[in-house]
Amino acid sequence: MTQLPATTEKKLGLVIDLDTCVGCHACVVNCKEWNTSNYGAPLSDTDAYGADPQGTFLNRVHSFQVSPPEAPAMTVHFPKSCLHCEDAPCVTVCPTGASYKRTEDGIVLVNEDDCMGCGLCAWACPYGARELDALAGVMKKCTLCVDRIYNENLPEEDRVPACVRTCPAGARHFGDFADPQSEVSVLSRARGGMALMPEQGTRPVNRYLPPRLKDKSLREDKALTPVGEEPKGFLAWLDKALEAL
Repeated sequence: MTQLPATTEKKLGLVIDLDTCVGCHACVVNCKEWNTSNYGAPLSDTDAYGADPQGTFLNRVHSFQVSPPEAPAMTVHFPKSCLHCEDAPCVTVCPTGASYKRTEDGIVLVNEDDCMGCGLCAWACPYGARELDALAGVMKKCTLCVDRIYNENLPEEDRVPACVRTCPAGARHFGDFADPQSEVSVLSRARGGMALMPEQGTRPVNRYLPPRLKDKSLREDKALTPVGEEPKGFLAWLDKALEAL
């Protein structure tokens, strides 16, 4: 069994803003592309365009319709990947030592050469954040793009996880939670960053910023009053052209 480090020099992780995430899945797509063409064994897909498509993803987005009390119903998009827990049960349960947590930055990784695909780590993870790649026969998980964040051949702005770099809404943030002045630490304190399922005792590093409740007045159904206005200029010409068709 693999032992967890007593402490880590850094606590690298993500802050995900549930108020800003629009569920576009750009993070999912870019994560898939980067981890298929770079780190480790490619993420496989089978029958991608058939009746029963199967694929391996390190990041997924789930969408929920919620109805908070005293607030209008809202849709919450919930991205989920490995949380790089401080007390990671996926590490201590691994029989070959393939799963491990790095001392220098706290990132949880899998040594694919040592992984035998037994699935114990997936069983131990309370967040469902690990996936067995059926074609490669090894367990896959978010690496925080460890091959990007330390790559000095990349521009500095690209030395972040692919999901963070690609998010068009700016809902994902990357940094060191061990530094109280880092962006992720400041955001988490200011917005009440939540640990996912703290009752599990895994002490996940990643934090979620809760969605802001919408104004109660938005719940009231108000019919919009149409405003008639004659088109002018190009719009007037286009209107006449369309009528002639």
